[in-house]
Amino acid sequence: MSIAHAVKSLQPDSEFIIESEDYSTIRWIITPETIPTQAEVDTEVIRLQGVYDGQAYARTRKAKYDLLNQDEMRYDDTKNSTTTWIDAIDAIKVAHPKP
Repeated sequence: MSIAHAVKSLQPDSEFIIESEDYSTIRWIITPETIPTQAEVDTEVIRLQGVYDGQAYARTRKAKYDLLNQDEMRYDDTKNSTTTWIDAIDAIKVAHPKP
């Protein structure tokens, strides 16, 4: 996660330009009532990275789901009384479990 993500998370209504990845080089276009401190931004970067990392399984599952032709699988299952689609989804969930 970047400083820009952290600042926007802490001050969603503000507008700013980060002139380098050093927090001291933020130029405020719309200044918030309270400007976050370097410590607050650093803490938010860590928190946002944790949230992102915690969703790795979901990103992987989605990529695998997108490779399936799910509509056709469901149609074929309905016509043939099979469970191919459910089995494929279950296999993905087992391979990439929710933490």
